[in-house]
Amino acid sequence: MLTVLTLLPVLSLGQYDPKMKEYQHKKIIVQSDTINYHIYSKGKMEDKTKILIYFHGSGGSPLFMQTIKIDTIKTVENGKPKNRIQQSVYLNTSVPFDLDRIPSDYIFVLISKKGVPFSAYNGSYQPNQVFFKNESLDYRVWQGEKVIDDLVKNYIKKPKRIVVIGHSEGSGVVAKLGLKNKKITHIGYWAGGANTQYYDFALFIQKDVQNGKISQSEATRSLDSLFTDIKNIENDPDNSEKQWLGNPYRRWSRFTEPSIDNLLRINKPLFVAVAGKDESVPIESSLLIPIEFIRRKKNNLTFKIYPDYNHSFARPPKDGKGEWSWEFMNVFDDFMKWVEQN
Repeated sequence: MLTVLTLLPVLSLGQYDPKMKEYQHKKIIVQSDTINYHIYSKGKMEDKTKILIYFHGSGGSPLFMQTIKIDTIKTVENGKPKNRIQQSVYLNTSVPFDLDRIPSDYIFVLISKKGVPFSAYNGSYQPNQVFFKNESLDYRVWQGEKVIDDLVKNYIKKPKRIVVIGHSEGSGVVAKLGLKNKKITHIGYWAGGANTQYYDFALFIQKDVQNGKISQSEATRSLDSLFTDIKNIENDPDNSEKQWLGNPYRRWSRFTEPSIDNLLRINKPLFVAVAGKDESVPIESSLLIPIEFIRRKKNNLTFKIYPDYNHSFARPPKDGKGEWSWEFMNVFDDFMKWVEQN
């Protein structure tokens, strides 16, 4: 006999409630386009004086992806065995924030990528051509500018601070947005390199030689193949059908701008957080940032390496088993202390 239990509350992967249902959803219609963004406020929004905007990383997944898991539980009722079906909803998210740790005088803002919903159920969602044909560095920067304008016009009209954090792909977004937008007061550039993204792939290949994983001859063949792939992309930069490493040519060609070029032109406080065990952006790429700031005699940079963290600012279990330790909010706490001091 089967008995269906009531749907359980959403479960997050980590150690805190993502509060997915507490966001207020806003819409901007501009230039025949629509921007969807989302605000979390601890208490009344009109009482807040500061704005925090988070730009997440690459890909066309929703900010929150829900997965329904169905388990059959064997029970005994009135001396008779019964099978009960239990449904649980698990949550994957690209928003690794404990919202309870965001200072109470801030609103917290997320921006959806074009063609991507705020949330969806896994198995029923795939990125569509609207996303693939619009995803670019300049488009995400444009979205950020319009959202800041809308927030200042309609919600927090004279903000004491406008703070932006960009992680991974989002780091390149805040580097360019922080240069263009004069309202922004503080910038968090997290898990991003200094050079074009193409360079990181070449650097990882050469690191494998240094670590004894491959020979230089093998690396040379891999580098030649990489250079061919890059040439193919750059010779067909608008193609949203052909793919390389899971992303269309168009996406790669639109995110090749070296962030160092924008970072060096920023004069407002800048906090660069680097993961020592980053498996997506080699730390060697990031080291160019403090060197160039020193060489240009710029003193608006705080550069901090987190030695044991990976790209997601997580630490693996020491024994290779057990659970990962998610340290993203520790980086955030460091960042917010720095914001208050700068």
